[in-house]
Amino acid sequence: MELHKHLATFPKNLKTVLTIGTFDGLHLGHQKILSTVCAQAKQQGLASVLLTFHPHPRRILFPDQPLSLIQTQEEKLARLAALGLDHVVVLEFNAQLAQQTAAQFVEEVLIQGLNAHSVIIGYDHQFGHDRQGNLAFLRSYEAKGFFEVKEIPVEQIDEVYISSSKIRKAIEQGHIAQANAYLGQPYQVSGHVSRGLQNGRSIGFPTANVQLTEAEKILPADGVYAVSSEYNGVTLYGMMNIGWRPTIQEAKVERKIEVHFFDFQDDIYEAYLAISLHERIRSEQKFAGLEALKKQLQADEIQIRSYFFSMR
Repeated sequence: MELHKHLATFPKNLKTVLTIGTFDGLHLGHQKILSTVCAQAKQQGLASVLLTFHPHPRRILFPDQPLSLIQTQEEKLARLAALGLDHVVVLEFNAQLAQQTAAQFVEEVLIQGLNAHSVIIGYDHQFGHDRQGNLAFLRSYEAKGFFEVKEIPVEQIDEVYISSSKIRKAIEQGHIAQANAYLGQPYQVSGHVSRGLQNGRSIGFPTANVQLTEAEKILPADGVYAVSSEYNGVTLYGMMNIGWRPTIQEAKVERKIEVHFFDFQDDIYEAYLAISLHERIRSEQKFAGLEALKKQLQADEIQIRSYFFSMR
């Protein structure tokens, strides 16, 4: 997969089959759409392309509305690389692009920039300033011989919307196994490791404190989770706590993401980690002190090691 952040870097000699969208989560519904793009491109000897945007258009168009992202940009690009697309084009969504008319978008981006031979799009997709562009608008270009238009079936579009809402609800409630089933892969949180208070080290459970790369990333319900991560080509298994650390601090100052990897002692300060969540083990609890917390963490470790052993 080749990644392009500017139209100028896209090969001008390629004819393409493309689709457009934010594709947050890249769940099973999204994967069906992208597999259709890849299959049609391969059948016709063309290049498969996803045209997407960063930041999320809603962040620019509706800055006062909350935004809950299933994936960060890094997580999305890593997943896209495994789905068989030839090219992913990520355009910066800014005020200038938001003001572009539908005609400008089609002619400058789809035709001149991406040399579209076929455009695969949902019946309700809208684009351009004041959402002037839609399926009928694209059909007018098809009638003039610029490119073909293939409509994504309404059932598949509805499936995407239903899946996205179900995934967000499952994550918020801590039902990670259910969210993973919709996603077709483990839900991830990712970011850079920062130094914490090192209370975990004092009781034999050193933790990596993960700082998210995007503030709008949706986090699951507070609690302890069975997790894994790839680091330097090795799969690490461990447990992660998301929450307020009530045993350590009284006030709810900031939710923390703390990960303890089993049988691992390396210093990974400032490393970037993508952490896969597999199962929620329990809710976050307040204990009488560090010794009581240590005993619970030991029980959590036994349970999570057993979970991963049974999975393997």
